[in-house]
Amino acid sequence: MAIPLSSILPAPSQPVWDRDDERAKSRTVTALVSASPTAPPYGQRRGWIPRSQEDFGDGGAFPEISVAQYPLNMGKESKESSSNAIAVQLDAQGKVKYDVIARQGHSKDKIIYSKLSDLLPAEVTTEDDPTLQRPDTSEIDETTEKTRLALERLTSSKIAAAMPVRCADKIAPAQYIRYTPSQQGSAFNSGAKQRVIRMIEAQKDPIEPPKFKINKKIPRGPPSPPAPVMHSPTRKVTVKEQKEWKIPPCISNWKNAKGYTIPLDKRLAADGRGLQQVHINENFAKLA
Repeated sequence: MAIPLSSILPAPSQPVWDRDDERAKSRTVTALVSASPTAPPYGQRRGWIPRSQEDFGDGGAFPEISVAQYPLNMGKESKESSSNAIAVQLDAQGKVKYDVIARQGHSKDKIIYSKLSDLLPAEVTTEDDPTLQRPDTSEIDETTEKTRLALERLTSSKIAAAMPVRCADKIAPAQYIRYTPSQQGSAFNSGAKQRVIRMIEAQKDPIEPPKFKINKKIPRGPPSPPAPVMHSPTRKVTVKEQKEWKIPPCISNWKNAKGYTIPLDKRLAADGRGLQQVHINENFAKLA
Protein backbone atom coordinates (compact mmCIF):
# COMPACT_ATOMS: atom_id res chain seq x y z
CA MET A 1 0.00 0.00 0.00
CA ALA A 2 1.48 3.33 -1.08
CA ILE A 3 1.75 6.01 1.59
CA PRO A 4 1.59 9.64 0.41
CA LEU A 5 4.70 11.69 1.03
CA SER A 6 2.79 14.59 2.58
CA SER A 7 1.75 12.37 5.47
CA ILE A 8 5.36 11.52 6.34
CA LEU A 9 6.95 14.95 6.00
CA PRO A 10 6.30 17.54 8.68
CA ALA A 11 4.08 20.51 7.93
CA PRO A 12 5.88 23.59 6.55
CA SER A 13 6.61 26.24 9.14
CA GLN A 14 6.57 29.14 6.62
CA PRO A 15 3.72 29.93 4.22
CA VAL A 16 4.49 28.97 0.66
CA TRP A 17 3.12 31.05 -2.22
CA ASP A 18 2.70 29.36 -5.56
CA ARG A 19 1.73 31.43 -8.61
CA ASP A 20 0.09 28.57 -10.44
CA ASP A 21 -2.06 27.66 -7.45
CA GLU A 22 -3.15 31.31 -7.07
CA ARG A 23 -4.13 31.53 -10.73
CA ALA A 24 -6.10 28.33 -10.48
CA LYS A 25 -8.04 29.67 -7.49
CA SER A 26 -8.78 33.00 -9.18
CA ARG A 27 -10.37 31.34 -12.21
CA THR A 28 -14.19 31.50 -12.20
CA VAL A 29 -16.12 28.84 -13.97
CA THR A 30 -19.25 30.21 -15.68
CA ALA A 31 -21.89 27.99 -17.20
CA LEU A 32 -25.04 28.96 -19.10
CA VAL A 33 -28.08 27.56 -17.30
CA SER A 34 -31.51 28.11 -18.80
CA ALA A 35 -34.22 28.13 -16.12
CA SER A 36 -37.63 27.58 -17.61
CA PRO A 37 -40.51 28.01 -15.12
CA THR A 38 -42.74 25.00 -15.10
CA ALA A 39 -45.90 24.27 -13.17
CA PRO A 40 -45.72 21.80 -10.30
CA PRO A 41 -46.93 18.31 -11.14
CA TYR A 42 -50.58 17.41 -10.68
CA GLY A 43 -51.44 16.81 -7.04
CA GLN A 44 -48.69 19.15 -5.76
CA ARG A 45 -50.20 22.50 -6.82
CA ARG A 46 -51.67 23.39 -3.45
CA GLY A 47 -51.00 27.10 -2.80
CA TRP A 48 -49.48 27.67 -6.25
CA ILE A 49 -51.09 30.33 -8.48
CA PRO A 50 -50.10 31.03 -12.09
CA ARG A 51 -48.91 34.63 -12.35
CA SER A 52 -47.50 34.99 -15.87
CA GLN A 53 -47.94 33.46 -19.29
CA GLU A 54 -44.82 31.31 -18.79
CA ASP A 55 -46.58 29.48 -15.95
CA PHE A 56 -49.13 28.09 -18.39
CA GLY A 57 -46.50 26.83 -20.81
CA ASP A 58 -48.11 25.58 -24.01
CA GLY A 59 -51.26 24.37 -22.27
CA GLY A 60 -54.43 25.94 -20.97
CA ALA A 61 -55.75 26.91 -17.56
CA PHE A 62 -55.62 24.78 -14.43
CA PRO A 63 -59.21 23.90 -13.44
CA GLU A 64 -58.28 22.82 -9.90
CA ILE A 65 -57.03 26.37 -9.08
CA SER A 66 -60.03 28.62 -8.36
CA VAL A 67 -58.64 31.94 -9.59
CA ALA A 68 -59.18 33.94 -12.77
CA GLN A 69 -56.79 32.56 -15.41
CA TYR A 70 -56.17 33.91 -18.90
CA PRO A 71 -53.82 31.58 -20.83
CA LEU A 72 -52.51 33.31 -23.95
CA ASN A 73 -54.61 36.34 -22.81
CA MET A 74 -57.76 34.60 -24.04
CA GLY A 75 -60.93 36.19 -22.58
CA LYS A 76 -59.06 39.06 -20.98
CA GLU A 77 -60.60 42.46 -21.58
CA SER A 78 -58.31 44.80 -23.40
CA LYS A 79 -57.61 48.18 -21.88
CA GLU A 80 -59.69 51.04 -23.17
CA SER A 81 -57.95 53.22 -25.64
CA SER A 82 -57.32 56.81 -24.63
CA SER A 83 -57.76 58.02 -28.19
CA ASN A 84 -60.74 60.27 -28.94
CA ALA A 85 -61.03 59.12 -32.54
CA ILE A 86 -64.53 58.20 -33.71
CA ALA A 87 -65.31 55.40 -36.11
CA VAL A 88 -66.82 56.45 -39.42
CA GLN A 89 -70.54 55.69 -39.61
CA LEU A 90 -72.80 55.85 -42.66
CA ASP A 91 -76.51 56.61 -42.87
CA ALA A 92 -79.15 54.85 -44.99
CA GLN A 93 -78.09 56.80 -48.10
CA GLY A 94 -74.43 55.86 -47.65
CA LYS A 95 -73.35 59.33 -46.53
CA VAL A 96 -71.04 59.96 -43.60
CA LYS A 97 -72.91 60.76 -40.38
CA TYR A 98 -71.15 63.85 -39.09
CA ASP A 99 -73.65 64.25 -36.25
CA VAL A 100 -71.73 61.54 -34.36
CA ILE A 101 -69.19 64.23 -33.47
CA ALA A 102 -71.92 66.36 -31.89
CA ARG A 103 -73.34 63.39 -30.00
CA GLN A 104 -70.02 62.39 -28.48
CA GLY A 105 -70.07 62.75 -24.71
CA HIS A 106 -73.88 63.02 -24.50
CA SER A 107 -76.48 60.44 -23.59
CA LYS A 108 -78.24 58.53 -26.35
CA ASP A 109 -81.63 59.97 -25.35
CA LYS A 110 -80.56 63.59 -25.77
CA ILE A 111 -82.06 65.29 -28.81
CA ILE A 112 -79.42 67.05 -30.92
CA TYR A 113 -80.35 68.99 -34.04
CA SER A 114 -77.39 68.62 -36.39
CA LYS A 115 -79.18 68.88 -39.75
CA LEU A 116 -81.73 71.17 -41.31
CA SER A 117 -84.18 68.29 -41.66
CA ASP A 118 -84.15 67.83 -37.87
CA LEU A 119 -85.77 71.25 -37.43
CA LEU A 120 -88.64 70.47 -39.81
CA PRO A 121 -91.88 69.04 -38.37
CA ALA A 122 -92.63 65.36 -38.73
CA GLU A 123 -95.54 66.07 -41.09
CA VAL A 124 -93.10 67.51 -43.64
CA THR A 125 -90.33 64.93 -43.39
CA THR A 126 -92.69 61.92 -43.33
CA GLU A 127 -95.32 62.80 -45.90
CA ASP A 128 -95.69 59.20 -47.06
CA ASP A 129 -96.12 57.80 -43.55
CA PRO A 130 -99.34 55.70 -43.49
CA THR A 131 -100.15 56.88 -39.95
CA LEU A 132 -100.45 60.47 -41.22
CA GLN A 133 -102.82 59.68 -44.08
CA ARG A 134 -106.49 60.62 -43.91
CA PRO A 135 -108.73 57.74 -42.74
CA ASP A 136 -111.13 56.14 -45.18
CA THR A 137 -114.92 56.04 -44.86
CA SER A 138 -115.06 52.74 -42.97
CA GLU A 139 -112.67 53.96 -40.27
CA ILE A 140 -114.64 57.21 -39.89
CA ASP A 141 -117.92 55.30 -39.47
CA GLU A 142 -116.38 52.91 -36.95
CA THR A 143 -114.92 55.74 -34.85
CA THR A 144 -118.22 57.64 -34.99
CA GLU A 145 -120.17 54.61 -33.76
CA LYS A 146 -117.74 54.05 -30.86
CA THR A 147 -118.02 57.70 -29.86
CA ARG A 148 -121.82 57.59 -29.98
CA LEU A 149 -121.99 54.49 -27.77
CA ALA A 150 -119.57 56.01 -25.25
CA LEU A 151 -121.62 59.22 -25.06
CA GLU A 152 -124.83 57.22 -24.63
CA ARG A 153 -123.35 55.34 -21.68
CA LEU A 154 -122.31 58.58 -20.02
CA THR A 155 -125.63 60.33 -20.54
CA SER A 156 -127.70 57.31 -19.46
CA SER A 157 -125.77 57.01 -16.19
CA LYS A 158 -126.19 60.75 -15.50
CA ILE A 159 -129.92 60.67 -16.26
CA ALA A 160 -130.48 57.58 -14.10
CA ALA A 161 -128.66 59.19 -11.16
CA ALA A 162 -130.72 62.40 -11.46
CA MET A 163 -134.10 60.65 -11.50
CA PRO A 164 -136.12 61.03 -8.23
CA VAL A 165 -137.25 57.37 -8.24
CA ARG A 166 -134.65 54.99 -9.47
CA CYS A 167 -135.58 51.68 -10.94
CA ALA A 168 -133.88 48.55 -9.79
CA ASP A 169 -130.78 47.69 -11.75
CA LYS A 170 -131.00 44.81 -14.13
CA ILE A 171 -129.65 41.56 -12.82
CA ALA A 172 -126.99 39.78 -14.77
CA PRO A 173 -128.01 36.42 -16.25
CA ALA A 174 -127.59 33.33 -14.12
CA GLN A 175 -124.38 31.33 -14.36
CA TYR A 176 -124.20 27.55 -14.12
CA ILE A 177 -121.08 26.02 -12.61
CA ARG A 178 -120.28 22.31 -12.63
CA TYR A 179 -118.72 21.29 -9.30
CA THR A 180 -116.80 18.05 -8.77
CA PRO A 181 -115.97 17.41 -5.08
CA SER A 182 -112.57 16.04 -4.18
CA GLN A 183 -114.04 13.43 -1.81
CA GLN A 184 -115.93 10.80 -3.73
CA GLY A 185 -118.06 8.04 -2.30
CA SER A 186 -121.53 7.24 -1.04
CA ALA A 187 -120.78 8.86 2.34
CA PHE A 188 -119.93 12.23 0.81
CA ASN A 189 -122.07 14.66 -1.15
CA SER A 190 -125.14 12.38 -0.94
CA GLY A 191 -123.39 9.93 -3.23
CA ALA A 192 -123.34 12.32 -6.20
CA LYS A 193 -120.15 12.60 -8.22
CA GLN A 194 -120.91 16.06 -9.60
CA ARG A 195 -123.24 18.94 -8.86
CA VAL A 196 -124.46 21.83 -10.99
CA ILE A 197 -124.56 25.16 -9.12
CA ARG A 198 -126.78 28.01 -10.33
CA MET A 199 -125.28 31.38 -9.34
CA ILE A 200 -127.35 34.57 -9.62
CA GLU A 201 -126.67 38.11 -8.46
CA ALA A 202 -128.60 39.30 -5.39
CA GLN A 203 -131.18 41.99 -6.03
CA LYS A 204 -130.23 45.41 -4.63
CA ASP A 205 -132.80 47.72 -3.09
CA PRO A 206 -132.55 51.10 -4.89
CA ILE A 207 -134.10 52.97 -1.92
CA GLU A 208 -131.81 51.41 0.69
CA PRO A 209 -129.81 54.08 2.55
CA PRO A 210 -126.03 53.93 2.42
CA LYS A 211 -124.48 51.43 4.80
CA PHE A 212 -121.41 53.53 5.52
CA LYS A 213 -121.67 56.91 7.19
CA ILE A 214 -119.33 59.67 6.19
CA ASN A 215 -118.57 61.84 9.22
CA LYS A 216 -116.12 63.96 7.37
CA LYS A 217 -116.74 67.64 7.98
CA ILE A 218 -117.10 69.46 4.72
CA PRO A 219 -115.62 72.96 4.84
CA ARG A 220 -117.96 75.85 4.31
CA GLY A 221 -118.06 77.67 1.06
CA PRO A 222 -116.53 81.09 0.68
CA PRO A 223 -118.63 83.95 2.12
CA SER A 224 -120.03 86.77 0.09
CA PRO A 225 -117.42 89.22 -1.11
CA PRO A 226 -116.91 92.27 1.13
CA ALA A 227 -118.41 95.60 0.19
CA PRO A 228 -116.07 97.68 -1.91
CA VAL A 229 -114.52 100.70 -0.23
CA MET A 230 -115.09 103.75 -2.40
CA HIS A 231 -112.14 106.13 -2.53
CA SER A 232 -112.10 109.56 -4.03
CA PRO A 233 -109.60 110.13 -6.79
CA THR A 234 -106.16 111.11 -5.63
CA ARG A 235 -105.25 114.78 -5.84
CA LYS A 236 -102.25 116.86 -4.86
CA VAL A 237 -102.14 118.25 -1.33
CA THR A 238 -101.91 122.04 -1.16
CA VAL A 239 -99.60 123.97 1.16
CA LYS A 240 -102.54 125.15 3.24
CA GLU A 241 -103.71 121.59 3.86
CA GLN A 242 -100.19 120.56 4.80
CA LYS A 243 -100.07 123.32 7.45
CA GLU A 244 -103.48 122.31 8.76
CA TRP A 245 -102.38 118.72 9.14
CA LYS A 246 -99.16 119.70 10.89
CA ILE A 247 -99.28 118.68 14.55
CA PRO A 248 -96.88 120.57 16.85
CA PRO A 249 -94.67 118.47 19.10
CA CYS A 250 -95.72 117.90 22.68
CA ILE A 251 -93.78 120.18 25.06
CA SER A 252 -94.18 119.64 28.78
CA ASN A 253 -94.09 122.54 31.25
CA TRP A 254 -92.85 120.28 34.02
CA LYS A 255 -90.41 117.78 32.45
CA ASN A 256 -87.34 118.48 30.34
CA ALA A 257 -85.17 115.39 30.85
CA LYS A 258 -82.71 116.19 28.08
CA GLY A 259 -82.37 119.84 29.04
CA TYR A 260 -83.39 121.40 25.75
CA THR A 261 -83.68 125.17 25.55
CA ILE A 262 -87.25 125.78 24.43
CA PRO A 263 -88.25 129.38 23.61
CA LEU A 264 -91.29 130.88 25.29
CA ASP A 265 -93.29 131.28 22.10
CA LYS A 266 -93.00 127.53 21.50
CA ARG A 267 -94.11 126.85 25.05
CA LEU A 268 -97.10 129.16 24.72
CA ALA A 269 -98.00 127.64 21.37
CA ALA A 270 -97.83 124.16 22.87
CA ASP A 271 -99.82 125.29 25.90
CA GLY A 272 -102.86 125.96 23.78
CA ARG A 273 -103.54 129.42 25.21
CA GLY A 274 -103.52 130.98 21.79
CA LEU A 275 -106.45 128.80 20.79
CA GLN A 276 -108.67 130.19 23.55
CA GLN A 277 -110.72 133.31 22.94
CA VAL A 278 -110.84 135.70 25.92
CA HIS A 279 -114.39 136.84 26.55
CA ILE A 280 -115.00 139.76 28.94
CA ASN A 281 -118.38 140.07 30.50
CA GLU A 282 -120.30 143.26 29.70
CA ASN A 283 -121.10 143.82 33.36
CA PHE A 284 -117.53 144.99 33.93
CA ALA A 285 -118.25 148.07 31.78
CA LYS A 286 -121.39 148.82 33.76
CA LEU A 287 -119.50 148.47 37.02
CA ALA A 288 -116.89 150.95 35.87
